[in-house]
Amino acid sequence: MQKLTSYIRNVPDFPKPGIQFKDITTLMKSPDAVRHATEKLTALAQPLAVDKVIGIESRGFFFGPLLADQLSVGFVPIRKAGKLPAPTVEVSYTLEYGTDQLAMHRDAINPGDRVLIHDDLLATGGTAQAACQLVEKLGGEVVQLLFLIELNFLNGRRQLVYPVQSVVCYDQ
Repeated sequence: MQKLTSYIRNVPDFPKPGIQFKDITTLMKSPDAVRHATEKLTALAQPLAVDKVIGIESRGFFFGPLLADQLSVGFVPIRKAGKLPAPTVEVSYTLEYGTDQLAMHRDAINPGDRVLIHDDLLATGGTAQAACQLVEKLGGEVVQLLFLIELNFLNGRRQLVYPVQSVVCYDQ
């Protein structure tokens, strides 16, 4: 098995000049790479005894359900506001260029549920922090935030008060 980084494509100047986008669609094309990434994520989550895995729209939906399956727990999607059909809780958060909102179904998390939050990438931490707020609004306990990729140089981990684990880290 090649290193996972060899499956991650770097796309310069996307979505705007100066950004080096880490594209995991190239990883997703390889069954071996998907299996290896899922095994790595599962190994980091296995000891936590979680009740639910949350995936953040949209790339958290790639590995979130696979991770939930491996842990034999439910999967909960967090989406942009207005995209879920049943009653939701919502939270606003700040982006580099404005604000956005995330939403989760009101019945997705029960008070006391131990929750693992997953997304493909940790950058500045704003989206992950908003996901934590949604879980807390419903009385859940965030046990860990788990990412396939972490961009260490953006210090997103510092924004988060919960344990953070990542499979692949980039220092620049």
